[in-house]
Amino acid sequence: MLEPLRHGDHSLQALPSAERERLEQVAGDCTDRFQRSSSGVAGRNGQLALHHQGRHRLSDRKLAALTAVHNYYIRRADGTTAAERFFGRAYETLFTQALQRMPLSPRSARRRPRPHKPPYLMPLAA
Repeated sequence: MLEPLRHGDHSLQALPSAERERLEQVAGDCTDRFQRSSSGVAGRNGQLALHHQGRHRLSDRKLAALTAVHNYYIRRADGTTAAERFFGRAYETLFTQALQRMPLSPRSARRRPRPHKPPYLMPLAA
């Protein structure tokens, strides 16, 4: 891919060699970063394709839940999640994030005593 840029008639050849080497290094770093970020997405597309085969349509809620699980819960062998690899920083666990966003459930109702049932069959048995 770099061969056309290295010909003597290309405008990049007018730059000093140190500057050309620096540009090649930056371009290489950019392509490495792009390959890493796009390869993490390829696994997700494969996973969604498998879900699509089983069900012809994923609801928006199901898709959002699967996305959260994929990005913040599933870990590779090195212990990182997709979100950590993509954004370059660690996040709280999915369970901790869910607890922070969910409202507390209301206090359960007090148990009421059952009404007394009259013994209907007792007078007949006596």
